[in-house]
Amino acid sequence: MENKRNYFIAIALSVLIVLAWQFFYMNPRLEAQRKAELAAKAQQQTQQAQTTQNPAAGAAVDGALPSSGQNAPTTLTHDQSVAKSAASRVAIDTPALSGSINLEGARFDDLQLKAYHETVDKSSPIITLFSPADTKDGYFTELGYVGSDATGAVPGPSTVWTVAAGSKLTNTTPVTLSYTNDKGITFTRTISVDERYMFTITDKIANAGQAPVSLSSYGRVTRYNKPTTPSAYVLHEGFIGVIGDDGLIETKYTAAEKEAVAPAKATGGWLGITDKYWAATIVPPQSTAYDAHFSHFADGQPRYQADYKQDAVTVAPGQSQELKSLVFAGAKEVPVIDRYETSYSIPKFDRLIDWGWFYFITKPMFKLMDFFFRFFGNFGVAILCTTIVVKALFFPLASKQYASMANMKRMQPKMEELKAKFGDDRMGLQQATMQLYKEEKINPIAGCWPVLLQIPIFFSLYKVIYITIEMRHAPFFGWIQDLSAPDPTSIVNLFGLLPFTAPTILHLGVWPLIMGVTMFLQMRMNPTPPDPTQAMIFNWMPLVFMFMLASFPAGLVIYWAWNNTLSVIQQSIIMKRHGVKVELFDNMKGLFKRKPAPSK
Repeated sequence: MENKRNYFIAIALSVLIVLAWQFFYMNPRLEAQRKAELAAKAQQQTQQAQTTQNPAAGAAVDGALPSSGQNAPTTLTHDQSVAKSAASRVAIDTPALSGSINLEGARFDDLQLKAYHETVDKSSPIITLFSPADTKDGYFTELGYVGSDATGAVPGPSTVWTVAAGSKLTNTTPVTLSYTNDKGITFTRTISVDERYMFTITDKIANAGQAPVSLSSYGRVTRYNKPTTPSAYVLHEGFIGVIGDDGLIETKYTAAEKEAVAPAKATGGWLGITDKYWAATIVPPQSTAYDAHFSHFADGQPRYQADYKQDAVTVAPGQSQELKSLVFAGAKEVPVIDRYETSYSIPKFDRLIDWGWFYFITKPMFKLMDFFFRFFGNFGVAILCTTIVVKALFFPLASKQYASMANMKRMQPKMEELKAKFGDDRMGLQQATMQLYKEEKINPIAGCWPVLLQIPIFFSLYKVIYITIEMRHAPFFGWIQDLSAPDPTSIVNLFGLLPFTAPTILHLGVWPLIMGVTMFLQMRMNPTPPDPTQAMIFNWMPLVFMFMLASFPAGLVIYWAWNNTLSVIQQSIIMKRHGVKVELFDNMKGLFKRKPAPSK
């Protein structure tokens, strides 16, 4: 029993160390990083306010991709920039999106997500994904070409396209743009969009000249700033793509700042930039090889850029060539992403959502939770139902675990006899104990496997609650209006009765308290360890975990509290079946009994 208890304490200490590392090391570090970024951004804005050049006017050099924003003025707001260039824009209006396309560069640089607000308050501003290149939050997607002297000027960042058909881009009405250069090459671009977030860009290149021309297409997603909210270590934010044989590539912003990432030449796949809930990606023409890059440019306007440049295609005189690309810009809704992967045959597009190492568990976990949500209409209830299903699936293992605990309890008197017999002879005691286990057919580690097997389940559920946009601003009951955010209440200000905000380090809401109580009850199902150090850890662990989990998403804390409650019920039933007394109340009484004074 003691060996088993030590094992559980070791597991608990391991989890405690991880949580302590997050709470005392990572959180302050991320906060310091955030403040440093804000200070750097302020300094950058001051320096760049004096410049006046067009940020998107960079030209291709030696066949390289155009680079934007070398000396960008970033004093304009999003609305000011859009208003300034309103005459050269085509409006976007779909059930999910609003914004406009900038005819200069045919650039997607003005996009809002209608269904999502910045806060839980529905009157708060909707999410702005893309912003023009002359704003401080510049973020845009652009498709163009790299040519040569033979091709003449080809569409790039500063090219002004002409509207050939359509006055507004909707999910039922595409728009057509055109551009003809001095060599007689006409570029006709048709842009369509579905009811959610996928744009289809079809370019037709017609050569009316007398000689064949070769040119390369390019695409890029460029943004000036990283997310202001510090990223958690369990979530990838930054560059992402599925590129040829390299498969899924995830590159942090900080990694690109040190050195650009250039995967091997590839055919097919996709690339872009992802945030926690939003993303912007490009799916290049899938039949032509390309070179991809994830880069950070520090010249002039600092910027992060995911781009590709395809191998040159040749268009014969009097002939035309058609290229088709896709641009995803929007919310990472699981059903929508899955549908795009299937309908457009985009390889591994579902990995745009960071399902993590336990992908094979995490995604089915979401599917199960989503099933209950569609039935009950509440993700909090879906979490409770999912927990019941998980407990039911693990019931055979849990039964073995608690049966092992019951057997160990029955052997406790014999263990005490062995301890009295062998005294300080630890080797002899160990050998006699193992012989007792063998005679009684007890496997002392049989009860540990369910705990180990459930660790991936716990982290998978944590990932689902933390990363999926379906959990964002999803209410439960009462004061929990966002399952992806911490419990907003705090015992320090008496749950809002006192007129001040509790310090973050002392924040402790109702649900973390409930979780701590259920954890305390679960641990009291077993006697307090006789070793004083172990007993102290045993007694203080629920309190420590309460504060550690206070900053975790409320949905995860609700899961843990409910899981603890089910575990207490499950253990009580199984131990009664094995004829072992449930010692919960006796152990609780023992905790408050005055200990006898040591004999002199």
